[in-house]
This record gives sequence, C-alpha cells and structure tokens, in this order.
Amino acid sequence: MDVMVQFDPIPDEGPREVAALAMRYCALIDNCEGDCEPWLPQIAALLSRLQALMATLPVVAGGLDTPCPPDLDARFELFSRLHRLLADRDGYWLEFDLASDGVEAMTGSLADDLTDIYCELRLGLRIFERDPQRALSIWCLGYVRHWARHLVDAERHLTALAVNGRL
Repeated sequence: MDVMVQFDPIPDEGPREVAALAMRYCALIDNCEGDCEPWLPQIAALLSRLQALMATLPVVAGGLDTPCPPDLDARFELFSRLHRLLADRDGYWLEFDLASDGVEAMTGSLADDLTDIYCELRLGLRIFERDPQRALSIWCLGYVRHWARHLVDAERHLTALAVNGRL
C-alpha cells in the first residue's frame, strides 16, 4: 500500500524570509574584518533566526541538481580568512573528542561551520531572483543533508563563547 505524504504549500514569504536572512548573513561574512566583536554577536543572532526558520520548512521537491560546482579555492580562502579572524575562538570540542589529547586535538571549527553555511546560502542566492522556489528547495535540501549540523555546532560554540564572555 502506497502512502502519499502531502505537505501544506510553502507560503510565498518562505523563500523571501530565507533569502533575507541569507543576504544579511552573507553580507556580514563578506565584510567581517579585524576584531570579531562587532560582527560575531550579529552572526550568532542571525544563525538562531535561520535555525528557527529552516526547522519550520519542509524539504521541497526539486533542487536535487547542483546549479554550479563549488569554487574550492574561494571556499578555502574564506575559511582561512575566518580562521585568522576568529583566532582562539575558532576551535571547539566535539562530543567524541578527548579533552586529554590537548587543544591540537579539537576537531570542531567555527570558521569551517560559518564557511559551509555561507557557501550553502550563497548558492541559493545566486538563483533566487530567477527562481525563488528552486532556491528554497536547494536551501532546504542542503540544510537537511549538510549544513544543519554546521548550524547547530556553530550555535552551540557561539553560546559557549557568550557564556564565557568571549563573544
């Protein structure tokens, strides 16, 4: 017996809300420089809003094909820039890391999380003006398959930084 799952249609404001947050996030990342203090709290606030919004959206059909291959050089340059800017705020412990192995054994990287989120959001923004629903499907599918974990890890680390007065 086949069971058909039917989602409520995504309101037109769904793609626009994600696009608005994506544009703000990407602009912050594009323009961050020097000290983290002016932009890192804004990133933390945006990630919380993005997480809340993405959790309400269903995975929509379409968007399975990647519209363009990632530019690995640009991705690495962004990661390197963020890694330098974040300095000692970058690394964090993941659940499976052993604290006894020392700081060099930390495997979580806020720079990596922020870079992957940026690249996923920028990908959807490239096609948003032409096809908002396709952009939304790319964001939703990418979120489920990849960047939700980066978002949760980044939020957890940013919360820890805030609690310790380092955000």
